Amino acid sequence: EYCSSLCSPSPSQSCYLQTIGQELLPGIAVIWTGPKVVSQELSAELLEEVEAVLRRPPLIWDNLYANDYDCRRVFLGPYMGRAPGLMSRLQGLLLNPNCELQANFIPIHTLGTWFGTELGSCAHPERAGTWHCALAALCLPSPAGLPRLMSCSSSGMEGALGDSQGAQDGSYSPQEALELALRDWVAEINQQASEPGK
Repeated sequence: EYCSSLCSPSPSQSCYLQTIGQELLPGIAVIWTGPKVVSQELSAELLEEVEAVLRRPPLIWDNLYANDYDCRRVFLGPYMGRAPGLMSRLQGLLLNPNCELQANFIPIHTLGTWFGTELGSCAHPERAGTWHCALAALCLPSPAGLPRLMSCSSSGMEGALGDSQGAQDGSYSPQEALELALRDWVAEINQQASEPGK
């Protein structure tokens, strides 16, 4: 039982999940995929129920982009369907990507933008915590040739957010994240095309 649709009769009434919550040592994370194995949406309300029965925040295994079960399916859209403020309800988040390496530029890039807007800015100490500390360590200039998920300046996390309106008001815009990812992907493709033999 790793998603709501597989719980009998529901997450809060599942004997299996109740036992996990009562007997599993508190420092051990429990992986959860959301309402379904491939969840189009994740909400705080659902996670409250799961957190209550597990007695810990879930570690999300996000299958939004997964296509290992159907190789004809490749999702190239932006990271979306995740409620604002979701990270405070999570132990962590793992993205299960497309099987095709090249198809993961947009998913990973837009996930980076989502994380950036969820965290706010490196300059906001009140947001310090496990997520913030872990991702602040990623605020380094990216090596040439790698997708730039985030970069930090003295004013905070900017690379993935750019000058978009979503960055201005602190909210995540899937459309703006997609446009930024596409711009960076085209630049990456053009750079590779201009470097013969690579």
